[in-house]
Amino acid sequence: MMKPFMHHQVRAKFDTYPPEARRRLLALRELVFQTAENTSGVGELEESLKWGEPAYAPKNKAGSTLRIDWKEKDPLNYAMYFHCQTNLVETFRTIFPHDFTFQGNRALILRLEDEAPQDALAICIAAALTYHLKK
Repeated sequence: MMKPFMHHQVRAKFDTYPPEARRRLLALRELVFQTAENTSGVGELEESLKWGEPAYAPKNKAGSTLRIDWKEKDPLNYAMYFHCQTNLVETFRTIFPHDFTFQGNRALILRLEDEAPQDALAICIAAALTYHLKK
């Protein structure tokens, strides 16, 4: 059962994605909410659009905002973005060197045609959502 959207603008954004990208991003969205529920200290998430992308952040400020998106200029991939001034992506690159393609210090790139590494993604999501608790 899919988590209801908190804002119609976010739902409208998902409606703009091509079918396969939408399916993958909705699954990623569900993983974000599941991981938040199962991670101590995260609490309730706020869902919004930041820079036109679906964004998720703990309402209690326990962690850093993460965003997900698909871009027309890179149609075979979708991504999860992290605050570039954190060491999150650098850490993920060390822990999961073969699970993702990385974009600088800000994103994990996933291929639409591949199954996403759920366990690794959940660890990355939990790290972002608890970032301020662990600094």
